[in-house]
Amino acid sequence: MHNGVMLQYFHWYLPKNFLWNDVAAKAAWLKDIGITAVWLPPAYKSASGEDSVGYDTYDLYDLGEFDQKGSVVTKYGSRDEYLLAVKALHDNHVQLIVDVVLNHKAGGDEAEPVMAMKVHHENRNEVVAEPEEIEAFTRFSFPGREGKYSVFQWDHQCFTGVDYNHRSGETAIFNFLSEYGNDWEELVGEEKGNYDYLMFADIEYRNPAVRQELKDWALWYLHEVNFDGVRLDAVKHMSPRFINEWIDTIRIAADREIFAVGEYWAPFGLEELLRYLDAVDGRVSLFDAPLQQRFHEASLSGEAFDLSSIFDGSLLQQAPFSAVTLVDNHDTQPLQALEAPVEKWFKPHAYALILLRREGYPCVFYPDLFGCSYKDHGDDGQEYEIFLDKINELEGLLWLRSHYAYGEQHDYFDHPNCIGWIRTGDDAHGACAVVMSNGDAGIKRMNIGEFYTGKAFRDALMNIDHHVVVNEEGFAEFVCAPGSVSVWVEA
Repeated sequence: MHNGVMLQYFHWYLPKNFLWNDVAAKAAWLKDIGITAVWLPPAYKSASGEDSVGYDTYDLYDLGEFDQKGSVVTKYGSRDEYLLAVKALHDNHVQLIVDVVLNHKAGGDEAEPVMAMKVHHENRNEVVAEPEEIEAFTRFSFPGREGKYSVFQWDHQCFTGVDYNHRSGETAIFNFLSEYGNDWEELVGEEKGNYDYLMFADIEYRNPAVRQELKDWALWYLHEVNFDGVRLDAVKHMSPRFINEWIDTIRIAADREIFAVGEYWAPFGLEELLRYLDAVDGRVSLFDAPLQQRFHEASLSGEAFDLSSIFDGSLLQQAPFSAVTLVDNHDTQPLQALEAPVEKWFKPHAYALILLRREGYPCVFYPDLFGCSYKDHGDDGQEYEIFLDKINELEGLLWLRSHYAYGEQHDYFDHPNCIGWIRTGDDAHGACAVVMSNGDAGIKRMNIGEFYTGKAFRDALMNIDHHVVVNEEGFAEFVCAPGSVSVWVEA
């Protein structure tokens, strides 16, 4: 079985009208370097049209086909270009992971009067004012689409709340009073009392018509693009019961396994992630936010960080079959909402730790493969120019995952500044030895097996230029340069 690798094929600051055509052009190359699945950004029309990354979702049925929100195309291109990109991936046997944003809708077409209660921003269960009638942009009629694909129209009964009263101009969190409940939906976590409300118009999943419409949309989308998996945005803020119902609907219709990974961002909340996995009964994997946080901390701490503890508190450690591992993403990159980037020097370490291990399903971030630069303003109001360099070792690590990261795994996590492990290989793949240091040059005596007695090994990443020979007991002293990674394979 081939080792799977997902690529997040975007970041927050991509240029317009570029992505879909670029995916189509690079699909064959992605296959060649070991990418088995590509996660593409939201492909449907957003409230800010072609200026949007895609998470301010307006019309799920508009894949760049209708003149809505100031443009026909999305930021990434037209519907036809999107379908050609999907075809190119599938023609090259690369799976498609689609980004699904079902927590909220933005850019309503009309405002409506609705009874609501203002709640405390830090405790959404605390009502801070008497119920009042507000005006909220909760009517979505999609006039540019004129009922094509779906005639469903959204109104205030389809939402639990908003953060703006159009009548008074007040910005606050308003919980709607409706036949479905005068409160928020039940969630796993207790952050902010109840973190159902995140942004825009929050979708009400206790309304059966809403649940049915979004299941109908999922089946339509599956028919249109034949996706292989879904990345579910903001599941922390959504009813797990609905997620279960929605995933089951898709998998039954597809009559095959549709992969699902949820974004439940809790970098210090391992127990919360485990409770969520229980609530969805294993239907959904989760991004390993705690491990990404550990990588961030390790990259800032240098040799003061204990490498032997790198997996402590991670989802990979506690629920390895449900962990999608990552080094960075569009939210953790500099100047974004969850900013916690991994410093460049440590990225080869982090990628070795997710690509060459037995556990987890690794996800590579676009700038680490291609590099990028952009400008934006920080929280202090100042403009910054950011340069994210391509990680030179990454293609080599992807090649090593394809050809060597197989078989049993034997760990040598016995030193705070130098760790290593062996992958024994299998009938079709040779063994490899990984050693890394966050301080001085490292040396790790590891047993790669008597089968390799007398054989010479080389550093496939070419950070060390001499060979290492395995002794008669199967041991060798594998080395790495200061603050570096080496991966040893048979010369």
